Amino acid sequence: MKSPIKISIRELVEFVFKEGSIDLRFQARSSMTIGTRLHQKLQKEYKEGDEKEVFLKGEVLSGDVLFQLEGRCDGIHYNEDEVTVEEIKSTAKKIDFIEKGSRVHWAQGECYAYLLAKEKGLSHIGVQLTYIEVETEETKSFQQTYTIEELDRIVTGILEAYTPFANLLLTNEENKMKSIEGLAFPYPAYRKGQKNLAGAVYKTVIESKSLYANAPTGTGKTISTLFPTVKAMGEGRSKWFYVTAKTITRTVAEEALLLLEGEGLSHRSVTITARDKICFKEETICQKEYCEFANGYYDRINGALIDILTNESIITRTIIESYAKKHTVCPFEYSIDLSYLVDGVICDYNYIFDSRVSLKRLNDEGKNDTTLLIDEAHNLVGRGREMYSASLKKSDFSLVQKLYPEHGGLNTSITAVLKSFRRIKKEDGKAIRSEIDEELLDSIMIFIEIAEKNLGEGGREWPEEFMQLYFDVISFVRISNLFSEEHRFVISRSSDDLEVKIFCIDPSKLIKQVAKPYHSSIFFSATLHPFSYYFQQLGGGEEDYRFLIPSPFQHEQWQVGIHPISTRFKDRERTLPYITHSIEETFNGYKGNYLIFFSSYAYMQEAYDKLNKASLDADIIIQAPNMIEGEREAFLGEFQSDRERPVIGFAVLGGIFSEGIDLKGDRLKGVIVVGVGLPQPSLEQEIIKDHFNALGMNGFDFAYVYPGMNKVFQSGGRLIRSEEDRGILKLIDDRYLTPKYRSLFLEEWKGYRVIT
Repeated sequence: MKSPIKISIRELVEFVFKEGSIDLRFQARSSMTIGTRLHQKLQKEYKEGDEKEVFLKGEVLSGDVLFQLEGRCDGIHYNEDEVTVEEIKSTAKKIDFIEKGSRVHWAQGECYAYLLAKEKGLSHIGVQLTYIEVETEETKSFQQTYTIEELDRIVTGILEAYTPFANLLLTNEENKMKSIEGLAFPYPAYRKGQKNLAGAVYKTVIESKSLYANAPTGTGKTISTLFPTVKAMGEGRSKWFYVTAKTITRTVAEEALLLLEGEGLSHRSVTITARDKICFKEETICQKEYCEFANGYYDRINGALIDILTNESIITRTIIESYAKKHTVCPFEYSIDLSYLVDGVICDYNYIFDSRVSLKRLNDEGKNDTTLLIDEAHNLVGRGREMYSASLKKSDFSLVQKLYPEHGGLNTSITAVLKSFRRIKKEDGKAIRSEIDEELLDSIMIFIEIAEKNLGEGGREWPEEFMQLYFDVISFVRISNLFSEEHRFVISRSSDDLEVKIFCIDPSKLIKQVAKPYHSSIFFSATLHPFSYYFQQLGGGEEDYRFLIPSPFQHEQWQVGIHPISTRFKDRERTLPYITHSIEETFNGYKGNYLIFFSSYAYMQEAYDKLNKASLDADIIIQAPNMIEGEREAFLGEFQSDRERPVIGFAVLGGIFSEGIDLKGDRLKGVIVVGVGLPQPSLEQEIIKDHFNALGMNGFDFAYVYPGMNKVFQSGGRLIRSEEDRGILKLIDDRYLTPKYRSLFLEEWKGYRVIT
């Protein structure tokens, strides 16, 4: 007999019976909360002796496959000798239009009833399917009684329909486990420090711990984390997520998996690409009338899943698109459905850490069997602040009110919100508060309730301004539920507007809270430096493992120079000619391809305009704001080793070209960093500074110095990518010679010379 396969009843019946189309017309974002409340309302009416939220499980043999079924039924009613399983479904539909109940809902109740009847030795049992209308809270119930023999036939039929898919999953799992046994590291030898990192990751995963690893450029972080994680699957760890902020690092992860596949690994992974990026249509409108890939999606998706899981292993964006077109299914939803079935998932941070888009079907049990690999983890600090902050503007409410002056209920709710905004604007209170304005929050909640009723009405197209305001308000309320001492309520007044923001100062507790249910978490980067700062900001604690290794490259591979010219804003006009001359001097002294980084687009453009291009025998290119993928690739494509004329690329510190790119050998001769990368002074940065000062830390370093230097480390890290690389690194700013900045230098940069 094959290994047993565990499956939730809901997952089983949805696979077999779900049909129809994707339709992402408006759905109340509070629907899950409303659904829970309505379930609880009905369950409170249960008589004494009845049960609610009952976990059921049991084993059923279908052919040579043993299924371990489990799930939580909404309720069990006991009435003398009669036992009835109840399945409750909240619905936005009018109750009058529901005539007999959905087959998928009946099947769910029938499976629960079968497990309960077997457990209690019942010869017959009832199933009650209850629908509750969201708006009116009216209910309609359907009841049916089954013999145990009838339920046995129904459940057997469901499992027979699922068995071909189960066999595919079991075969893939068996092949994976066999391949892992003899899987070898895909290189003849480990680089310096690489074996230690791989060992640390393996130990962390096996022991169900968290690891924070600073592994410098050249360590081979991707393969050093993926290889031991895959090996740990042989010890019963069944899934991993490789999360990152950059598209390029997702590609590196795919390449690492190809190397492991070359060593014999039989294993399936999928890369998730954002809906807007992968959508085949001109506009992302997920409705069957507009999109043929949404129309009938659930009628075709099972065949599409079986096809791709039979024939593919490393399922990249290109492969997803190919099979999605073949089966006429939405490529984004296809990748999401696959993410629950494969061994590994490569995706953006937000699918794990952002509650707005996180993978909802990944329950706590699934998380407990999953390892998180968080690449370029230094980026998660800033992204965490963004994900756990939210803002609203008075002007956005005013605009929507002007659009619908005749809409009574909506107009009244917006008037109440605007009244709260005007009161806040007139108050003499502080712009930074440690508590949310409750009156504003109450008026916003009323706006949501009325907006959802109106948005739920069919036959009316609501404009983008209204939809955007609705989503912003939902996000604001969601973040208000996370409000803690690490948040501030920030009020920004201007002559014609008012903005309120829930600002996350320190995301560490929320990051830790999200990661906690997972089996293991590996936070790694080439620049978790200074380590104590990132360890704290990423939620590290005493129980977590820490790992720091030196660069695998020789110090002689870097030729580091510091040119102490002020780049402070007040000095820029005066010093810009010296800076451009320094750039020209470096290039003419050491010909080759260069990347030159500036702290802002404006500063970069000024330097580009001042540069004496006639003195440089080179092609000069400059990063533009909001470059699309094709433009980024074209920019990097200019950096070739066999060019007749070298290329000099102007780019922005902390931007798309400052991390995650590999320009090995003569593709890059030198990197010049202008400035120390300090974030622009702002109210938010000052809040961060004051917060950490109050905790007895150096707030200026937390708010400005450390984030700034991380950009510098990342940009400088583009230079040396292999044992053969040699290059010039020039740092232009007089602050680099101060004790604070010298103490932060990477070890391999400490042999610098001062340029005068």
